[in-house]
Amino acid sequence: MADITQLNHHAMATYFEVRIADEDPAYASQAAQAAFDLLDTLESKLSRFRLHSEVTQVTRLAAKETMRLTEPTFACLEIAKRMELVTRGAFSITAAARQTQISIPVWKLLPSEMTIQCESGLLHFDLGAIGKGFALDRMADLLRHWDCPAFLLVAGGSSILAGDPPRDAQGWSCGLGEDNAAMRFFLAHSSLSGSGLAVKGNHIFDPRTGLPAMRQSRAWVLADTAAESDALSTACMVLSESELEDVLREDSSWLCFLETEQGPKPLGDRALPLKA
Repeated sequence: MADITQLNHHAMATYFEVRIADEDPAYASQAAQAAFDLLDTLESKLSRFRLHSEVTQVTRLAAKETMRLTEPTFACLEIAKRMELVTRGAFSITAAARQTQISIPVWKLLPSEMTIQCESGLLHFDLGAIGKGFALDRMADLLRHWDCPAFLLVAGGSSILAGDPPRDAQGWSCGLGEDNAAMRFFLAHSSLSGSGLAVKGNHIFDPRTGLPAMRQSRAWVLADTAAESDALSTACMVLSESELEDVLREDSSWLCFLETEQGPKPLGDRALPLKA
């Protein structure tokens, strides 16, 4: 059994967990704390509930106005824009805007200037369906920099990011759903995210219509990065199965599981991980 150091931290309205294997506990604790410090910094930039966050400042932009962003915020929005395009709008950080605006706000990023430009509408961004995953990816990069490659990162139980497996293990045992989930896999160098209606009710809106998601009751996505799995699991909730299959053809590194009466149904070209 590998030695595992485990620490928890509250951020982004949930609890994050860092597990580091095969390292001196004191050193692993320092690395985990550095990851939590980074997490707090990211929350201060990305949270719409922080008065001075960059995401809050963006809401004040009028049409054609621009704002320079720090690298993490720009990178997160860049991924969000890409996921919106690849999901045909089923994922969008402006999904909630349809509740208060006639049309979805339009915006673009200017990479050469690291700026965002408002084209129309009010840029009320909600990064709740990608921000936690993005934070896990950045925390993973930091832990590798600390030479702690064997880790498991958890954000509120909805997103998991696995690095190297613990010594003499085939991976980190992770399930689709609760801790006692029947379907479990050994994960390494991959992320697993889930979305559903059981905990928060019908809280996911279809950005394309502004109506509550009605397609799926629960979905999970396996991907290389937590930002991708986080965003795509949300999109799964509003896509039909045929629409989802079209999206999954865009990237062979994605694997989706839809909840059915017979159990989770896999979709996508990515090979199933080893069962735990």
